[in-house]
Amino acid sequence: MTRPLKVLLADDDEDDRFFFDIVLKELSIATQLATVENGEKLMRFLAENPDQLPDVLFLDLNMPRKNGSECLAEIKSNKRFKDLPVFIYSTSMHEDVADLLYNNGAHCYIRKTDIIELQQVLEYALGMMIKNNFKRPARNKFILKMTEPV
Repeated sequence: MTRPLKVLLADDDEDDRFFFDIVLKELSIATQLATVENGEKLMRFLAENPDQLPDVLFLDLNMPRKNGSECLAEIKSNKRFKDLPVFIYSTSMHEDVADLLYNNGAHCYIRKTDIIELQQVLEYALGMMIKNNFKRPARNKFILKMTEPV
């Protein structure tokens, strides 16, 4: 991929958006970041830019107005957006929720963590997506944590 990877982050936490931006700039993979603050703005952004969709969406689960799970269901049921790779990016990490999100079409589940681990996880996840041509991994590779072997 010669052009920067277009990344969209939907997260209501201003600090999380700030640190995510910093980490992306440190990666070996060139990226271009856009952010939205809630699920309603995310869906509006996608609807208003159907010909300029991001290459990957990082989606926080716990947002006001429309949560990440609702956004995921809406994205995957829309023929224009259904192929958009969606990475769940959240502080909560539960296997039953992970199963539901995977079954609803999410690509990966990344737990919000410190900035050093976030850099490792994003480098790995985005590199893996590029290498595999954005194909969805198997369920056993859905949750990405750098504290465990990947």
